[in-house]
Amino acid sequence: MSIVKYTSKERDLLARLMRAEAVGEGNLGMLMVGNVCVNRTISNCLTFKDINTITKMIYQNPGGFSGVNSPLFFGNPTENEKMLADRVLRGEYYYPATNALWFYAPKSGASCLPYWWDQRNSGRYKNHCFYIPDPGICKEIH
Repeated sequence: MSIVKYTSKERDLLARLMRAEAVGEGNLGMLMVGNVCVNRTISNCLTFKDINTITKMIYQNPGGFSGVNSPLFFGNPTENEKMLADRVLRGEYYYPATNALWFYAPKSGASCLPYWWDQRNSGRYKNHCFYIPDPGICKEIH
């Protein structure tokens, strides 16, 4: 059972985006990016109102993901990448991405900013800093 409705094409899109954004951070890093993606799809708040499908979430403009412009985004996902996408679509969450709607990778050696786009830092995993809305703002993800 999934927490987001999706087609097999959308699952593959999500797997490709997870790869493009975090392949260098291993499976756990890709799962955390997937958490942010799922959160954006179910949140219906802030800049993610009416972003209610995987396709809309991936191609949101403005506010989408830079990974869609990466060569890593193109090409079919591997079986492992599909399996990782399936896991987040079923509702597996990993801290600090549990309630996150944003992430970014600071320059090498730099710390995470305490706030990014007015959102609070929830933690870091390898090279990604994750950011969450205040409690009560996006009830679907808190």
